[in-house]
Amino acid sequence: MSRRIPRLPSWLPFDAYLLALAATVALAALLPARGTAAEVAGGASTGAVALLFFLYGARLSTAEALDGLTHWRLHLTVLACTFVAFPLLGLASGGLVPYVLTPELQAGFLFLCLVPSTIQSSIAFTSIARGNVPAAICAGSFSSLAGILVTPLLAALLLGSTGGGFSADSLLKIVFQLLVPFLAGQLLRRWVGGFLTRHKKVLGLVDRGSILLVVYTAFSEGMVAGVWHQVTPARLGALLAAEAVLLALMLTLSWYGARRLGFGRADRIAIQFAGSKKSLAAGLPMASVIFGAQASLAVLPLMLFHQMQLMVCAVTAKRRARDPEEPPFRDDPAGAADSGPLSDPAVTVSR
Repeated sequence: MSRRIPRLPSWLPFDAYLLALAATVALAALLPARGTAAEVAGGASTGAVALLFFLYGARLSTAEALDGLTHWRLHLTVLACTFVAFPLLGLASGGLVPYVLTPELQAGFLFLCLVPSTIQSSIAFTSIARGNVPAAICAGSFSSLAGILVTPLLAALLLGSTGGGFSADSLLKIVFQLLVPFLAGQLLRRWVGGFLTRHKKVLGLVDRGSILLVVYTAFSEGMVAGVWHQVTPARLGALLAAEAVLLALMLTLSWYGARRLGFGRADRIAIQFAGSKKSLAAGLPMASVIFGAQASLAVLPLMLFHQMQLMVCAVTAKRRARDPEEPPFRDDPAGAADSGPLSDPAVTVSR
């Protein structure tokens, strides 16, 4: 039986959703929500975030994720990249203030380093590069699940007052907007899972529409508050340069670090793509809760990094696909994964 492998565009991997994100930012710049409209948009955005995390919980199969624990070394390596190495580099970016980045942009840069990894694009790139796709699926699932708790906790610890202040009220907001809907989705999964599977395409539009609403609300608040006057072309260029260095460091660390740990080629590919990327879909709703009115500048580094990682990883995956095969390492419990990648034709790389 032939297998369909997710394919990326032949040139830069822009897609309709990324263009929709750019259009939403432009709309917020031209027609920001004000007054009553801003209150309505804010309330709708709050509800959209809760809905998103309910759907995340309802879709994530805990049993499938637990099945992947047999390859625990790989998953711990990905988690270390996502929630240890990335945050350390984010903290190091504090040395760029105020000469390269403003304090607000550096806070967004640090927040980007705290966000969990992607699932869909990690799988797609791993499949294209002929890596261990089952491991990428489990690693992305573990990262997303851990991020529900770890990202807000790291933000509270590392961002401090920059994240809007972590009072008891803000912690309760995080619990009720993120954690409670996610747990409700997990508890109700056995009853709603079939419905979600049958209406996957429609609910995918709900997912993306909710994120667009969050982006519009955050950028509208930024426009009304005048925060965009702080982002000069020079600052924007400096931010892009800093993010390019961050991505290059993580791609290098995840690849050569995995080699030093004794992982085979297929596993190193899964570690590199799952351990070097950040989830826009998870990060944007979290930022709206953690940063509140300051979310517009906080999400800018994440949005730029998201597009950069797609472009760079597209090229990297195609180059990895031409690498010669390697025999599995003796201590690699998943060495059989080198026999070839699995694929999911529904996988996309936009999240």
